[in-house]
Amino acid sequence: MKNINLLLTSSLFIGVLASCTGDSNEKSAKTVNPISGTTSYTTHNIIKKAVYPVTKKGSVVDNYFGTDVADPYRWLEDDRSKETGAWVIAENNATFDYLSQIPYREQLKARLTELWNYEKIGAPFKKGDYTFFYKNNGLQNQYVIYRQKDGGPEEVFLDPNTFSKDGTTSMGQLTFSKDGSIAAYSISEGGSDWRKIIIIDVETKKVLDTPLVDIKFSGISWYKNEGFYYSSYDKPEGSELSAKTDQHKLYYHQLGQPQKNDKVVFGDTPEQKRRYVGGTVTEDDRFLLISGAKSTSGNDLYLKDLNKVDSPLVTITENLDADTSIIENEGDTLFLVTNFNAPNKKIISVNAKAPTPDKWVDFIPETEYVLSASTGGGFFFAEYMIDAISKIYQYDYQGKAIREIKLPGAGSTTTIKGDKDQSTLYYSFSNYKTPGTIYSYNSENGESDIYLKSGAKFDSDEYESKQVFYPSKDGTKIPMIITYKKGIQLDGNNPTILYGYGGFNISLTPSFSVSRAIWLEQGGIYAVANLRGGGEYGKEWHKAGTQLNKQNVFDDFIAAGEYLIAQNYTSSEYLAVNGGSNGGLLVGAVMTQRPELMRVALPAVGVLDMLRYHTFTSGAGWAYDYGTAEQSKEMFNYLKSYSPVHNVKAGVSYPATLITTGDHDDRVVPAHSFKFAAELQAKQAGDAPTLIRIETNAGHGAGTPVSKTIEQYADIYAFTLFNMGFTELPK
Repeated sequence: MKNINLLLTSSLFIGVLASCTGDSNEKSAKTVNPISGTTSYTTHNIIKKAVYPVTKKGSVVDNYFGTDVADPYRWLEDDRSKETGAWVIAENNATFDYLSQIPYREQLKARLTELWNYEKIGAPFKKGDYTFFYKNNGLQNQYVIYRQKDGGPEEVFLDPNTFSKDGTTSMGQLTFSKDGSIAAYSISEGGSDWRKIIIIDVETKKVLDTPLVDIKFSGISWYKNEGFYYSSYDKPEGSELSAKTDQHKLYYHQLGQPQKNDKVVFGDTPEQKRRYVGGTVTEDDRFLLISGAKSTSGNDLYLKDLNKVDSPLVTITENLDADTSIIENEGDTLFLVTNFNAPNKKIISVNAKAPTPDKWVDFIPETEYVLSASTGGGFFFAEYMIDAISKIYQYDYQGKAIREIKLPGAGSTTTIKGDKDQSTLYYSFSNYKTPGTIYSYNSENGESDIYLKSGAKFDSDEYESKQVFYPSKDGTKIPMIITYKKGIQLDGNNPTILYGYGGFNISLTPSFSVSRAIWLEQGGIYAVANLRGGGEYGKEWHKAGTQLNKQNVFDDFIAAGEYLIAQNYTSSEYLAVNGGSNGGLLVGAVMTQRPELMRVALPAVGVLDMLRYHTFTSGAGWAYDYGTAEQSKEMFNYLKSYSPVHNVKAGVSYPATLITTGDHDDRVVPAHSFKFAAELQAKQAGDAPTLIRIETNAGHGAGTPVSKTIEQYADIYAFTLFNMGFTELPK
């Protein structure tokens, strides 16, 4: 947020907190809400009640199909204005003043810091003469990349902690030229999706070219040792954090040349206009595969023969209703992963000289389970989700099944992948209660060995995870994994966080998180529901939660909460709902539809204004899942019926709410959260607080420094437990 240091003397804002009155024996304290004029009482004697900034209302009105819709807080969309900057400061003042009074907030932060403080090492990978791996000594804000030659000492290759003083500059993708002599890596400053690409000599670590700038939603795919392909948009007019970006382009960067000379390979004509474009060079440098998409689901796929100068672009498929991508090639034979006529995905083979769908041959056919595929060591690996749990099978290049890889238990793994000549591969296994363990895998004999155990100070034997299936409103069975301490009493008094996402074909599979571990330590229950709209059961499961079916997602989540209450895991007084991004929309919709169901709502970086989401950054690409307000009168009415910003009602008691966002989030712009907070604060009829925590120099989440992450989770858990009635930690 620019102009953030504005003094809080503006008449638009009140940044103070009302004090508790009376002596320490009083059970409650009277407070008058300056917005509604209602009288309320603090939940606990030990804390002052928050008084929110008085947020001015504008007179903006939009008309959709003859219906006027007021947007009184439109001015909060201007992330460059002094007024918005002052509002952010005032809201944070109110929020942090409230949080600072919770007696065990610092205790939670200290325990989180202790839990986080162990050495973490990623799976190694070999490039050129070196083996590289990511390592964090425990509390470093960013992972450090190390390297070593066979039998030699390890040394720091890149340390992103040195990129900025406060740790808010993070590293994204790291790639190497084909011989491993040159590296290119992207960096994000302040959490933004806009990146720079820096090119260095691997041996000396000397920067070779002027960094490439203004790059967004991009891979880095090398062609030989000569250059690489990357993607970006033209820099938008207005705010780079919120202005619409609509036409993605694929470029080729020749080493040694200035960025202004980079050639546009795809996306520069009206016929090639796509919102998301990417390029992938096959491992043998033979082909460039170009994907072009208008939304987050479905893409066209094109082929260019790099062995021929000025070779034409060949269309493999132009079908925006299906997702198709390259996984491997063997000479002229292409292997593609697709859900075209295969909702759960399959691998097909086809000759590059005639690559259209009518020539495709099933290589690994579709099954009843959703496929994720990879290659390494001269083999294919097919990972299947069976009720959100991983199973992996190995195939040779003739499509023959070799073996099932024996995993340590029910959970999920990282992708098994590597170069063709790399016989030892690596993967990590974890679940909600088991910290990740890295395994080495011999692709020839199928043996897995522990490469590195987690050093997390968490005894997973004290906990258990249970998968259940519960009926949604329409009878659809929804899976949910519930994790908790062994021996827990099902008496309805357990603090519980219900987490969900339900969109964009994304699957929630079991994985360990230090931030969740501390919740479990406090006797908390953590439940994850695999809602429709996700990818757990393939394309049909995804579509069942999109556009005019979006209410299914909310119904699935509501039914999850009702199940947890009916089975006495918890009760409405001890239930919190949580989700981020599309999951933030989920929380916003459910808390406005069923405010009595939960005690606490935790929407993070949420898509909360469903009538305008598509007017910011790349939001128009989400229309496959959501539809847009201009699409039709039916779609407008449907979106308006659940849009969280438009469904906050005066006179309703909403749950205690802590909205979280980042001022540099240029994926789901923070205006969504700003407007939702303003609506809730103006209309909340109950005593529960409605706060917004706005992280500065932070974006949508990726690359957030460890120090900021620890502080945020300490605040979230402190707020949650305190508003469930705990004056001390429950464990």
